[in-house]
Amino acid sequence: MTTMPHEEYEETGPQEDPVIRLHRWDADWPDDDPHANFKSDVVLYGRLDPLATLRGMAENLDIPVGALARYVLARWATGGSGGLLEVGPVMVHRLWEPIAEAERQDSDSERLRAYHQLRQMIAWLKLPLDEPSVYPAQFEDGPDDTTR
Repeated sequence: MTTMPHEEYEETGPQEDPVIRLHRWDADWPDDDPHANFKSDVVLYGRLDPLATLRGMAENLDIPVGALARYVLARWATGGSGGLLEVGPVMVHRLWEPIAEAERQDSDSERLRAYHQLRQMIAWLKLPLDEPSVYPAQFEDGPDDTTR
């Protein structure tokens, strides 16, 4: 595997403003590497120039490129915790239960059953997004309020 430690990628600027070089990365990893898909994405997306998009946005929105880059990185890096906040810890545990049970059973038929159960749970969560009319409109003061 050819890689560089992350410390070599980061430089320091003024105290609160880190400076990062955008490096393309290419490496080899074993077939059984649990992070192979992510590493493959890093190599693939590393071929692109993200600054082309950021420069266009900066010009159109009148926002400095560095501010946009910081926003994009922070938004991506916190996406997991943001998703947890949106779904909620109770629902995350409920969604994980069929997967955990299928893995305990160590059976492909149980994994398929878990998939169908998850599909149904997510379809239920998604229903109001696909069909907003399934829930009646809510009114703060009631639908017959004519005092406004």
